[in-house]
Amino acid sequence: MEYAINEAEPNQEIAVRCRGLTKTYGTGDASVMALRGIDLDVLRGELLMVVGPSGCGKTTLISVVAAILGQDSGECQVLGRDLKNMGPKERTQFRGESIGYVFQMFNLLPLINGAPRREAERRAEEALETVGLGARRDALPSHLSGGQQQRVAIARALVHNPKLIVCDEPTSNLDHVAGRSMMELLRSAARSPERALVVVTHDPRIFDFADRIAHMDDGKIIDIARSIDKGGLQ
Repeated sequence: MEYAINEAEPNQEIAVRCRGLTKTYGTGDASVMALRGIDLDVLRGELLMVVGPSGCGKTTLISVVAAILGQDSGECQVLGRDLKNMGPKERTQFRGESIGYVFQMFNLLPLINGAPRREAERRAEEALETVGLGARRDALPSHLSGGQQQRVAIARALVHNPKLIVCDEPTSNLDHVAGRSMMELLRSAARSPERALVVVTHDPRIFDFADRIAHMDDGKIIDIARSIDKGGLQ
């Protein structure tokens, strides 16, 4: 597959805008700078993949974008909101209302969104049907396979109709057919002009689902490319 360096189109709205974004873990001699001045735009209506070697900062980047981690410096605006100026309660509310997150290790814990119980149950059943697990709606996470847990994690990310969906290795526990099925679902969700999808992945089998691919190394975005292969996105 061929790629071409690609800047954001001037007529497309930006869902996520990062400029000079930094994040450091630890202090003093034990400190590690995970993000070293990230510049990145994520466009509404697109599926952006973030790829790069293990430890390069991919998960840290999407955790900051999803308002899970705070940044040290720089700018991070998500859906028109400045994350740096949000307090902890405001960030939690913003995540619950606007962001769906698929964790790499599933984290199948209850989602607090504020919906009435009956409405929440209806949405949950619809989301499970969407990912092919309607028949397992009463099963505990410990009774599900890794692939089934991954499907539940994706259903949970979609259940509140978020404007930004962030996924950390969403196909890592799925076979080829199931993985592509999940990516079809996620890509369909991202096709709304009001929504954007960011996927961190090491899985080259799903690269063709991306509108653009951001390559990371050593805490920086080193290039952003779009597929120009006729077998890629349509």
